[in-house]
Amino acid sequence: MYKNWKKATVLFLTGQAISLFGSALVHYAIIWYITLHTRSGAMMTVAIICGSLPTFFISPFGGVWADRYNRKLLINIADGIIALSTLAMALFFILHGKIDLIWLLFLNLGIRALGTGVQTPAVNALIPQLVSAEEHLTRVNGINSSVNSLSSLLAPMLSGALLSFSRIEYIFFIDVATAVIGIGIVFIFVHIPGETQSLRKKTTGTNSLSYFEDLKKGCRYVLDHGFVKRMFIFSVFFFLLITPGVFLTPLQIARKFGSEVWRLSVMEILFSAGMILGGLLISIWGGFKNRVRTMALACFLFGCGDICLGLAPHYGIYITVMAFSGMIVPFFNTPFTVLLQEKVESQFMGRVFSFQNMISSIMMPLGMIVFGPLGDLVPISRILVFCGSGTIILGGFLIGNRVLREGGEQLELGRIDSTVY
Repeated sequence: MYKNWKKATVLFLTGQAISLFGSALVHYAIIWYITLHTRSGAMMTVAIICGSLPTFFISPFGGVWADRYNRKLLINIADGIIALSTLAMALFFILHGKIDLIWLLFLNLGIRALGTGVQTPAVNALIPQLVSAEEHLTRVNGINSSVNSLSSLLAPMLSGALLSFSRIEYIFFIDVATAVIGIGIVFIFVHIPGETQSLRKKTTGTNSLSYFEDLKKGCRYVLDHGFVKRMFIFSVFFFLLITPGVFLTPLQIARKFGSEVWRLSVMEILFSAGMILGGLLISIWGGFKNRVRTMALACFLFGCGDICLGLAPHYGIYITVMAFSGMIVPFFNTPFTVLLQEKVESQFMGRVFSFQNMISSIMMPLGMIVFGPLGDLVPISRILVFCGSGTIILGGFLIGNRVLREGGEQLELGRIDSTVY
């Protein structure tokens, strides 16, 4: 570990948080604009597909790039492309006057999803480079979760306020400005000693290999790594079951309690506040010694939260449960990410995280293909109760699986060889 790792980590997370704030601002503005103007589960499904499916297709290449090339540069390029697309969209709205250009919002969501597919594997693979001592990974990832949640807390407040008296295109310029600042901080001030040399070693002799050959190696690594393979199988069902709680709750509020923007703002604010608190708690506590047990507890509590959302009779109770659910999210995400960072070799880390990104990006759109139209036919409350019960059961399977349970216990071994299981 080099002596300036704390400074580099703080600067990196700060740059990412600033950029994320602008992206979150536009994300909320787009989703709420579509929700409040259409009030359609089908249109929400289209928005979710546009905002997720491109990530699935680009993630394999993003993972290969993260394992081949300069991860910091990849992160900045992805941020820059998203900012340019947002700037173009803002100018298009202004030049064409006050027109309902829903299709353009869908297009921008797709471009953002492409950028996410490149950026996310690079970020998750870069953090262990900055924090080379594994005992600090949980704390750094927990703090990162809280910082990102703080951005998500401020973004809906400002987004809701701006949408109340301003046209949506003016919000897009904020995203452009924050992207420029975030890129500048990471590019100029974050230095990773040995990055160029290590990347040269990774790419020497492999430049003639196609991306598909590298992808094949990554797939083989996952299939041969018993622990990672089972983690991915578990995450397939987890992301499917949490889809209604993530995407249908704004629509449920609009239908059940009222379509005022402030109601959506309060929901997102409290959910993000809960995530901030949860991130701080997991960074201080660290979770159970067996990280898989922490994830299983999170599944149980998250499932209970979904059931309560389905049964909540009043808006006050509803948003209280949302805050609780937000607090639980870092108790799942942080140990999940740290386990992969600990057990996956550096040269495969980008591809492994890209595969995980593919799972999260494809399962939720697939879930919305079912749950979105279903939400126009049956009460969303019934869907939440059903999926919440399934999440609780899934948590039992997680802790009951011997390979996953034993893998969570062997933290002192650090990054294990892929043939252990």
